[in-house]
Amino acid sequence: MHVKTIPVGQLQTNCYVVTDPDTKFAAVIDPGDESHLILDYLTEEEITPKAVFLTHGHYDHTTATDDLVLEWGIPVYISKLDVNPTNRPEPFRYIAGDNTRFWADGDTIEIGGLTFEVIATPGHTLGCVCLRVGDCLFTGDTLFRDDCGRSDLPGGDPQTLMQSLARIDQLQGVDEIYPGHAEATTLERERRFNYALRQAAAGK
Repeated sequence: MHVKTIPVGQLQTNCYVVTDPDTKFAAVIDPGDESHLILDYLTEEEITPKAVFLTHGHYDHTTATDDLVLEWGIPVYISKLDVNPTNRPEPFRYIAGDNTRFWADGDTIEIGGLTFEVIATPGHTLGCVCLRVGDCLFTGDTLFRDDCGRSDLPGGDPQTLMQSLARIDQLQGVDEIYPGHAEATTLERERRFNYALRQAAAGK
């Protein structure tokens, strides 16, 4: 598995292109903006995207999605809880299109030889998920290096977020953590140094 990080947009959201090197098929996780950067990378590396995965519906994680769908005609996966049923643009929920597919906790999706497992981690939004591939976890805005996501925006809830962090802490066999913003880390490091994760693990 190859993971390419492309920071995009004003908030420098981490868009990840996760590629199966044998097939050169990939999932694009959280294409938050600057679709040209993402499309240029895919073209230069001769990678074929097979899906867009959205960890949640905030604009800084979804803005370039439509351009990828227009270019490739690929499905978009997101929790239905993070979709705006009114189809009116807003910054905190995604507008579903014909290519949108809804996933739920425990679902698995195959991209080439890679298996992505959906782990529901609400708290930052109602429909936040993490995506596990082998020993890697893509955490969106649930868990960061030394921090966790906000819970004061629409759909957020601090108690629910702590429960989600506790669930992440209990995962076995996870090593690398790829968050929605800033640098990658490891779960072992966050268990030692991340105050929010330590509080969640202690049930506080």
